[in-house]
Amino acid sequence: MSVERENGTPIEVLLVEDDPGDVLMTQEAFEEHKVRNRLNVVSDGAEALAYLRREGQYAKAVRPDLILLDLNLPRRDGREVLAEIKKDDELGRIPVVVLTTSSADEDILRSYQLHANAYVTKPVDFERFITVIRQIDEFFVSVVKLPPRA
Repeated sequence: MSVERENGTPIEVLLVEDDPGDVLMTQEAFEEHKVRNRLNVVSDGAEALAYLRREGQYAKAVRPDLILLDLNLPRRDGREVLAEIKKDDELGRIPVVVLTTSSADEDILRSYQLHANAYVTKPVDFERFITVIRQIDEFFVSVVKLPPRA
């Protein structure tokens, strides 16, 4: 289902999600649809920024090609993480899909003001969730031309 970069390497996806059930559903969505892309997971906002900045245990982390970001995170919430990513010249090139349970207008508006590339409300139904993950993968990997890795 996934498309590789022109040089044949899979797309690196960073999932920033604190709910173990949502992490499991995302992993299952990748496996069920034979998504070859690599899914890396961090569970809070501070950890996400450390991963993206290659700090501490993440010193050798591969820069993601796509970030799936929950808004409601411990330590640093998703809005703060999004703001940090988008104000950084290198990280700001990485597409960020806000993937959250919130359908509040203020969250949608704020996310786009912070330059999210897309805002997706997580479906609670597993089959619909799988479909949404597949559609995100297809769009950002098969349709959109991603920037080169830094």
